[in-house]
Amino acid sequence: MPAMLRTALTFCVLLLTLTAQAADNPRRDFAAIVASGELRMGVALFAPWTLRNAKGELTGSEIDVGRRLAADMNLKPVFTLLEWDKIIPALQKGDIDVIVAGMAITPARALQVNFSRPYAESGVSLASNVKLTEKFDSLDDLNQPDVAIGVVKDTAAEDYARRRFNRASIKTFPTQEQVNDALKRGLVHAYAGSMPTPRFLALANPGLIDAPLGSRALLPYHEAFAVRKGDPDFVNFLDAWVLARSADRWLDSVRNFWFDSLDWQNAAGGKAKQ
Repeated sequence: MPAMLRTALTFCVLLLTLTAQAADNPRRDFAAIVASGELRMGVALFAPWTLRNAKGELTGSEIDVGRRLAADMNLKPVFTLLEWDKIIPALQKGDIDVIVAGMAITPARALQVNFSRPYAESGVSLASNVKLTEKFDSLDDLNQPDVAIGVVKDTAAEDYARRRFNRASIKTFPTQEQVNDALKRGLVHAYAGSMPTPRFLALANPGLIDAPLGSRALLPYHEAFAVRKGDPDFVNFLDAWVLARSADRWLDSVRNFWFDSLDWQNAAGGKAKQ
């Protein structure tokens, strides 16, 4: 086969491959998202950020935020429920347009995604199994080789737990529900997770689970929207949206409802499933 023909065929194969990949990975920039008529948002089950109500419907602070964000863009909200360690890959692949999941801003994540300005503050705190930790006097008692601490994989809490409790056994779980279950069953001594989840767990399971730090954070952090690299127009819009919804106190009202009380357990017609 002549060299010129072989080069041309190679180029055609490469072009077809790239075209197929583009079709499988519909990465849309801000203009394409607005023109599409829908906003595809990635969420993960972390109560009260996102959870299911008694009817199995998604609810939570991030669902409220996502719906308002889509409404302000004149778009239909489309939520995709993902395990936490799958949420950034889904964004990078193009399966979703934006992460609306109370994601903590960290340098490591900023290498993978572009963050908006923060729209909320949170922090890492602890819940403990009462029976397994009844003789513990301080946090240092958790930092022992025979102690197991549960975390959700690839969260800010996992990173902090590995640094703060470097001698303990850090057990990772794909979802909050699974680590909650492990704590209740005594498979781990403690759970490191985002506030206010540890406190809510203790309130829902008196005598079984304790929140030794109360409302105090071991590690405070800021939460923000995350979009793919290379789309400054989307980041600019999200920054403006956060400023506007902070100024009119809408974000404060949503945060107060979901994070300062347990009223959300009766939201949307029935006790919510954590």
